[in-house]
Amino acid sequence: MPRSIIVGSGKSIPPICVTNDMLSRVMDTTDAWIQERSGVQTRYYVEKGTSTADLGAQAAAEALANASVDKDEVDLLISATMTPDHYFPGNGGLIQKRLGMKPVASFDIRQQCAGFLYAMQLADAHVRAGLAKTVLVVGHEVHTGFMPYSENSWACLYGQSEKVTEAEWEWNNRFRHLVVLFGDAGAAVVVKATDDERRGVVDSLLRTDGTDFDKLYVPGTGFRHRPYTDPAQFERGDHVPVMDGRHVFKMATTRMIEASQQVLARNGVKPEELKLVLMHQANKRINEYCAKQLGLREEQVLHNIERYGNTTAATIPLLWDEAARAGRIAPGDPILMVAFGAGMNWGATLLRA
Repeated sequence: MPRSIIVGSGKSIPPICVTNDMLSRVMDTTDAWIQERSGVQTRYYVEKGTSTADLGAQAAAEALANASVDKDEVDLLISATMTPDHYFPGNGGLIQKRLGMKPVASFDIRQQCAGFLYAMQLADAHVRAGLAKTVLVVGHEVHTGFMPYSENSWACLYGQSEKVTEAEWEWNNRFRHLVVLFGDAGAAVVVKATDDERRGVVDSLLRTDGTDFDKLYVPGTGFRHRPYTDPAQFERGDHVPVMDGRHVFKMATTRMIEASQQVLARNGVKPEELKLVLMHQANKRINEYCAKQLGLREEQVLHNIERYGNTTAATIPLLWDEAARAGRIAPGDPILMVAFGAGMNWGATLLRA
């Protein structure tokens, strides 16, 4: 049975770097407040008009070039995002068109922050079944569409306006626990079939439980409503995610630790044997807690949330790309990927590079 390995990666980081001090222009926050609670120092925003599929296509093109794989070799494309360009169709076909690829099978999946792990298992399953030999997996997000800012707030954020109104300040503050966390980014990997039993995806453990979905979700702009969106929802802020931070912190740490322990135990791998652990970058405090409970050394766990914030489905492939380019991943290295996201969805993937 063939196995699937990552043979190349790429990323797309938008041009606008937004610091914590810049955010303090439009809401009651400080650099110290944000760093203490999340570890985020900067994040990157797209220019208005740049879409999620734009970032995904740019990252995918870089991944194909890095892997020395022609776009016509790809026989499956998997797009993971919770911020698609349109309600429908999904971004898979949009990326295929932007890259000038031949028509191929495409999946659009919605597991939010766990999206890349679900995409990797789907890619691996197709490779093992002989249904695909080369798979392009793309995690990409433009979270700035969630930002509740008025045009004046955006101008003030970028230093183009003197200040926001009192009403704008109060409105922005209502969502500050969320908006300070997120950035825009795209990242992609190329997965190919191999007969080398020493390399490739070893095992995946994925879980979904919708019991507490309303602890992290978007209450509006869905077909629970008729019409699915209207001015009243926008006025209430129902288009912006709702998050119970304490509950999500507890759920994320519990589930990520459990999934990691289970997938390692059933494959006879000890935490100290791992070369790297790539955790979803939602909150540095979550990852530090998980690393401590798993008994991981500091050099095993990579972080980049301080630079990019939470980029949802892009965080893990972005970590992979940076580690690979820095020479920190060698063929055969045991690597664990682990994530938790809205839904609730979580999981862990063990592979040998």
